[in-house]
Amino acid sequence: MENKRNLRIRYLLFGLIGTAVLILLDQGTKALAVRYLAGTDGIDLISGVLCLQYLENRGMAFGLFQNKQTFFYIMTVVIVPVIVWIYCRLPRTKHYLPLHILSVVILAGALGNFIDRVRLKYVIDFIYFELIDFPIFNVADIFVTVGMAVLLILIFFVYKEEDFVFLEKKKKEGSRDA
Repeated sequence: MENKRNLRIRYLLFGLIGTAVLILLDQGTKALAVRYLAGTDGIDLISGVLCLQYLENRGMAFGLFQNKQTFFYIMTVVIVPVIVWIYCRLPRTKHYLPLHILSVVILAGALGNFIDRVRLKYVIDFIYFELIDFPIFNVADIFVTVGMAVLLILIFFVYKEEDFVFLEKKKKEGSRDA
């Protein structure tokens, strides 16, 4: 029983510390963007391909939902508890470690942008793939996008339906099936 408790505590600490570290990485890069990019024409890292360019984003990718902050607040308040609930329900085995890690990465991305929205009323974006004229984004966006892409790949090609029985509602002991 003690080993299960210690394992649970280790996974919870991993989740908390991992999320905090990734949020700090996101917020730190945004602080650097404000300091070194705001009010400039940006910095070419690879001419014509990749540059750093400051942008105050009041919507989401591709210009969607501009100035709809209430929508983003509601979405975050709904999504974050779901991610935390799934993280806590995930079995603490090697088989599910990728899902634990992805939960932390996606949670950190969601919270990183949420912090901006609450604090500033916009999200600081600064990474621009000029070659393909991709919308300017930030580190939190990378966490959410890459995390979700990898999660979908795992769900469709690695995990099987029975690997997700942990999400089913637990039956109370002594209850009978009708």
